[in-house]
Amino acid sequence: MNKQPFIVFKSPAKLNLFLHIVGRMDNGYHQLETVFQFLDYHDTIALRITADKAITLLTPIPGVNNDNNLIIKAARLLQNYSECQQGVEIKLEKLLPMGGGLGGGSSNAATVLLALNALWQTKLTIEQLAELGITLGADVPIFIHGFAAFAQGIGEQLTPATPKTYWYLVSKPDCSISTASVFTAKDLTRDTPTIRYSDDDIENYHNDCQTWVIKNHPEVAKLLAWLIEYAPSQMTGTGACIFSRFSSKQDACYVQSLLPNGIESFVAEGLNQSPLHAAIAAVNDN
Repeated sequence: MNKQPFIVFKSPAKLNLFLHIVGRMDNGYHQLETVFQFLDYHDTIALRITADKAITLLTPIPGVNNDNNLIIKAARLLQNYSECQQGVEIKLEKLLPMGGGLGGGSSNAATVLLALNALWQTKLTIEQLAELGITLGADVPIFIHGFAAFAQGIGEQLTPATPKTYWYLVSKPDCSISTASVFTAKDLTRDTPTIRYSDDDIENYHNDCQTWVIKNHPEVAKLLAWLIEYAPSQMTGTGACIFSRFSSKQDACYVQSLLPNGIESFVAEGLNQSPLHAAIAAVNDN
C-alpha cells in the first residue's frame, strides 16, 4: 500500500512588541498586556497521515523527551478530543531557538493542531482549537488565530491589531532563559498600570521582563546595550532574543554583519497575518 505524501507547513515565530505585567491571579498566572506580531521566519513541520493511530515524531529534539514535546502533546490532544482513528508521522526542521522568547514550541503545537484538524478532517472550529491550545501553553491561541493582536488575560484574550510592519534583526546571546524562572522571580514587576492600547503608541511601551532578565543574565544586558547604539531594540517575551527595528532589510542586514562573534541572529519582516493559515486554507480547499 502506498504511503500518503508528507505535507509541509510553516510554523512561524512571534514577537511581543511589548509586554506589561498588570497583575497576578490567585492561581499564580500573570495578567498580561502585550501585542503579538508574527515574523516571516519559521520552523517547518511536515506531516504524513497514517491509517493507524500511532503518532510518531521522526526528528526528535535532543534533550527533549518525546512525551514532553508540545508537538506530540498537541497531536494526542486533538486525536483524543475528536476520537480520530488516524495517526501521523511528523518531521520537524527547527530554526527557531529554544528559550528565546519567539514562541517556537507554542507555534509548533498550534501548527500541528491546525494542520491535523484539516488533514484528519476533525472539523473543529478555530475557537475550539484555541480552547484546546490554551491547555498546552498561553501563547498557543495567538498562533491558532493567526492575526496580530493586542492580548490581555494570560495572553488568550485577543483583539485584532495592525502594528506597523518593520524589518527586524533578531539576535540571541549564548544563553537560554526559562519562562518559569522569570515568572516565579520575587522581584519581577507585576503592577504596571493597564493601558488603552493604540497601534500608534506602541513605541512608548516596554517589556516588564526585560529589567529582571538583564539584571540576572549579563549576556542579554551586554547585547542589548550594543544593539541600542544602532536601532531601537527590546527583548521579546521572557527572552533571551532581542529584536531591533529597521525601516529596510538592507539596514537590518548591515547591523547583522557587525554583530559580535557568538551571537545567533536572523533578519525577518514583521507580519500581521500568519503565513501558516494560507497553507491550511489550501488543504481545506482540496
